Amino acid sequence: MKYLIMIISIVFLVGCNSNDMVEVSFSEKQEVLFEDYVIPFHFFPRTIEVVGLGDSLTKGVGDELKREGYLGRLQLHFSQYKGIKDVPLTNTAKRGRRSDQLLRMLKNDEIDHQIQKANIITLTIGGNDIMNVVKKDLFNLKVETFEKELEKFERNYDQILQEIREINSTAPIIIIGLYNPITIVTDEKSEFDQILNNWNETIQEVAFSDSNACYVPIDHLFDTNVNLVYHTDFFHPNSKGYQLVIEEIVNSMQKCGLIDVDSRELLF
Repeated sequence: MKYLIMIISIVFLVGCNSNDMVEVSFSEKQEVLFEDYVIPFHFFPRTIEVVGLGDSLTKGVGDELKREGYLGRLQLHFSQYKGIKDVPLTNTAKRGRRSDQLLRMLKNDEIDHQIQKANIITLTIGGNDIMNVVKKDLFNLKVETFEKELEKFERNYDQILQEIREINSTAPIIIIGLYNPITIVTDEKSEFDQILNNWNETIQEVAFSDSNACYVPIDHLFDTNVNLVYHTDFFHPNSKGYQLVIEEIVNSMQKCGLIDVDSRELLF
């Protein structure tokens, strides 16, 4: 309102100070006044809808503080940014969910409404695809078996992003990678480390195929349990682990140009 009053006042004064009756064009004056002024993102308070998709990592399993894992912490983090009025959170994730199950949900339009209203989407999927292979033949694991399953997973992941984009073409998608829970048992390198690297590289490549997706690596956060980042189930992160995840998400979003940490602004 104050900018409108200023504009009207300037136009009025220009008209009064002219000895000759010169017609003043409001549109021209407005253009001059605003040509070097850019309205910041936080000028108009807005609501940011956050929607979580995927498995137990997005569900927040293992968070003994009951803050919904990284997703609840991300909600709190965004709420402290400039110009953010509210950050509603919708978590559709489920423990044990695989990529084929999430893809089926998307194709069956089960979560269309949630995705349509999202301003930002987070996604974790793939850990249970790997564990499904492990459970089938725990004592005779072969790299070739995981490679075959990886081909299916890549097709699923690619279709998952396509389905999301058919529902919501603009919301940034925060794609979170996988970590190796076996590191809690041993620090020794194994074939499983290479298997996990291959899967993370695939996830990253799929993320890069979407111009508005941001890949977040988290495997380095859980390469040891020296800092006690695992829950008592020795598989999921605890509250400390989830705090590390949210810090990595914020760091990656800054690199992707989605947030300005210094000014505490969302750039989407």
